[in-house]
Amino acid sequence: MIKRLFDPSRKDLKRYEKIAHQVFALEEDYKKLTDEQLQAKTSEFKERYQNGASLDSMLVEAFATVREASTRVLHMTPFFVQVMGACAIHEGNIAEMKTGEGKTLTSVMPAYLNAIPGLGVHIVTVNEYLASREAEGEIGELFEWLGLSVGLNIRDLTKEEKREAYNKDILYSTNNELGFDYLRDHMVIYKEQMVQRPLNYAIIDEIDSILIDEARTPLIISGGAKNTSSLYLQAQAFARNLSEEDYDIEIKTKNITLTENGISRAENYFSLDNLYDVNNVSILHSITNAIKANYTMDRDVDYVVQDNKVIIVDSFTGRLMHGRQFSEGLHQALEAKEGVEIKKETTTLATITFQNYFRMYTKLSGMTGTAKTEEEEFRNIYNMLVIEIPTNKPIVRDDANDLIFATMKAKYKAIAEEIKRRHTLGQPILVGTISIETSEYLSKLLKRRGIRHDVLNAKQHEREADIVENAGQQGSVTIATNMAGRGTDIKLGEGVVELGGLAVIGTERHESRRIDNQLRGRSGRQGDPGYTRFYLSAEDDLLRRFGGDTFKARLSMLTQTRGSDDESPIEMKFFSRIVERAQRQIEGNNFDRRKTVLQYDEVNRKQREVIYQQRRDILFHDDVNDIATGMIERTMTNLVYQYLQEESKTPLVNGDELYKVLLGRYFAPNVVSKSRLNDSPERVQEYVLELVNHEFTSRQEQMESAKFNEFLKAVILRVVDTYWVQHIDQMSELRQGIGLQSYAQMNPLREYQDTGFRMFNEMIESIERDVSRYVLRAQIRDNIQRVQIAKPTHTSSGKEETKRKPRTVSKVGRNDPCPCGSGKKYKHCHGK
Repeated sequence: MIKRLFDPSRKDLKRYEKIAHQVFALEEDYKKLTDEQLQAKTSEFKERYQNGASLDSMLVEAFATVREASTRVLHMTPFFVQVMGACAIHEGNIAEMKTGEGKTLTSVMPAYLNAIPGLGVHIVTVNEYLASREAEGEIGELFEWLGLSVGLNIRDLTKEEKREAYNKDILYSTNNELGFDYLRDHMVIYKEQMVQRPLNYAIIDEIDSILIDEARTPLIISGGAKNTSSLYLQAQAFARNLSEEDYDIEIKTKNITLTENGISRAENYFSLDNLYDVNNVSILHSITNAIKANYTMDRDVDYVVQDNKVIIVDSFTGRLMHGRQFSEGLHQALEAKEGVEIKKETTTLATITFQNYFRMYTKLSGMTGTAKTEEEEFRNIYNMLVIEIPTNKPIVRDDANDLIFATMKAKYKAIAEEIKRRHTLGQPILVGTISIETSEYLSKLLKRRGIRHDVLNAKQHEREADIVENAGQQGSVTIATNMAGRGTDIKLGEGVVELGGLAVIGTERHESRRIDNQLRGRSGRQGDPGYTRFYLSAEDDLLRRFGGDTFKARLSMLTQTRGSDDESPIEMKFFSRIVERAQRQIEGNNFDRRKTVLQYDEVNRKQREVIYQQRRDILFHDDVNDIATGMIERTMTNLVYQYLQEESKTPLVNGDELYKVLLGRYFAPNVVSKSRLNDSPERVQEYVLELVNHEFTSRQEQMESAKFNEFLKAVILRVVDTYWVQHIDQMSELRQGIGLQSYAQMNPLREYQDTGFRMFNEMIESIERDVSRYVLRAQIRDNIQRVQIAKPTHTSSGKEETKRKPRTVSKVGRNDPCPCGSGKKYKHCHGK
């Protein structure tokens, strides 16, 4: 009550109520319009916007238009609370709407309004199945009926198809694909190859999943390969023979380090004098990964092995993450542990975090069923409020208190008996688990009791939507990871309401309260009855890490006091509060970890913006003479002041040394007068820049303007990309080893910022130096071609995507234009 009283969103909710009343007041008027008159509203809004009207001034009419159009096209009319949610989303906030409250239809109203300016609206989903379902289904039809174009951006599209999709009014896409397209756009060598428009407005569905759960892992595009498999095999051979006295595990954070005994064993095994010497960074890094892989990561919990490959299991969704690797060599350490083929580590070509990508949008908003627990993070990092939208009908679901058992065995036995009891009555049951291992163990218990059921985990992801949709039918029992089927409604079958609705049973508490709330939210949608309860044990991972032996001892003591055995549960709010406190602590740790990722990426962001802006200038400007001459002038000025005579009282240039550098490297023989270099730096600078201007002008006059400009673009792009790719990979390696600075009582982040800044400045100087040399000395040919230095071979993403059927592409004729967009014939370009 007190929290609600001081909730900053209270005033917003009251304002949204007034707006919703205004929208509903137009209902009867809009019902009288013909289809043609209603559809003409879109053109009217666009004209009014062009004449200076704001989107806010048209909000009430636009939302009323969508409501009536939805009634006619979808036979669904948005509720009062959905209009309130649409207001929150339009204002760049997060609408927290419970499961089954119609978030998808809610998003149509702000998407329609913000599409009026024609700058593009991106609706972001967690997987390709959901994006395709909306874009190609009824929601897409609704947008098109209103006169807006709808695009779908998925992984297997060609560049031409992607560009066409991005130019639509409304674009459905996954967060991964948007991020990768942004990175790939800044690796192309012709502006025609870029696919994205400037980032205008995004509505993120399940925003907590994308901006919170996935924010700890950056998107990475890689290329090339480093052969380091032998080092991982050596580290694995060392790690598997360690005893418990050789390493320490921090239970709460799962961090693992070698003890003094372990360090001695490592130095003997690898024949080293000092394991922590700077020259042994690679070996130490491999050892750390090997012991982490062996002693903190479990098969079928953190990862699975399929088809001779290690595949990550998403701890939040339970889905397999095909195409993604653990970063910084941990994936290779797991491959060594499991005895499968060790993939070569790749060179990092481009990287970005979701935090920094989505903050580039002019306006950002979202919707989810659970975000209030992370409101501080949304407000601090994304400047978004979380607005709790009331439910359309009161929630009548029975959320029972947790049952806590002394042992895990007793807990699962009680869960199986409870499932059997409810199944006998015909009530549908959804059992939420955290790991694949748990779901398969519970499945065995149910089979022994003769209970038919579906298991939905990362190994059965293909049938996910179908299984979840049918989970509300009478007599069905579904075991699923807590987040499986997110975005798919569970509708109750005939006669289920009378049986008490859907029963949701949680087998343990998740690290995040949001995930628990999402599981509860599966039941009791739109005023339906329902039942939820979590079963815990003192041996659960969460309670072992944060409750420890004290929690188990208290539980055991209370059980003995009551005279009950170990199989009898305890139902007390005191123990539930301990669990919630542990969850809050983990959420705080995870927030700190995400903040750290963001702080490190902030260094990369500033550098990335400088280079990407320079590339855009080169690609989009018809004349890049000023860019090239600026680089050459800065290089020459730096050279002049670099070769000053140290012993001279008045500043004089060391002409002999400067002459050696300029001759041959920057100017042809007999161009530079050695005598003119032994002078004051100002006069030498003036002389050298005169030479530069003369050489540049004479080269310009040798050929037509367009060809010379293309020559400059080809040179600058090649040099910039060569150094940028090297720099990104060096920054990635620096990030891996910078943690060792803490052993020297130094701040790793500060060291990363300082070292990164120095490396970036050195890179800029190297780029300008090489561009100067090539422009002043290179032979200019007629058949100048730009070369793509950064060629992606691997993308590391956060989600598994639905595979779509490959599109059929007609064969390109040798004399046809090349599909890459270069403008050349295929035989002269990619058909060579």
